[in-house]
Amino acid sequence: MKAAIYARVSTKDKGQDVQNQLMQLKRYAAAQGWEVAEYIDHESGKHSDRDAFRKMFAAAAAREVDVVLVWALDRLTREGVWVTFDHIRKLTSYGVQFESLTEAHFRTTGPAGELMIAIAAWIAKQERARISERTKAGMARVMAQGKHVGRPKAVFKHWRVIKLRDAGLSWTEISRKMRIPASTLRSAIRD
Repeated sequence: MKAAIYARVSTKDKGQDVQNQLMQLKRYAAAQGWEVAEYIDHESGKHSDRDAFRKMFAAAAAREVDVVLVWALDRLTREGVWVTFDHIRKLTSYGVQFESLTEAHFRTTGPAGELMIAIAAWIAKQERARISERTKAGMARVMAQGKHVGRPKAVFKHWRVIKLRDAGLSWTEISRKMRIPASTLRSAIRD
């Protein structure tokens, strides 16, 4: 098996160093008999736009690695629970396992990790349902007040669209000319 070891510190200039992480990660990978590819970032974990992070995911998508190994979950990302689990879901969809060295409960390589990820996925689904319910309740309140809900109606001269189409212009060209989305134009003319 080939392991992508991902190590991250926020700033190199303040004395932070990835060597503490790498030493333990390499020792663990060697004990498993894994080949190692290192991916190291010296950036904040608050976003996914990190060079080594992107390269590691590209390697995972290309099936160049079998497992992603981090020292702790917060070394992978600090983007929040849902984004973190989305990253892990993406890895598993590529057929790549995930392990947090210091947090055995955040591993897809064993039953405990799969259970934790399943619970987190269920929580995420429940939160999505609650957000939907709150949105629908807010829309119902606004509609009860007699206000319009949704996008404003696009008002334009239908005959002009037909004339431009007859002149041979594409939907995209008409859209640019009238400053109305092409899908709105097509839908209005079709109806």
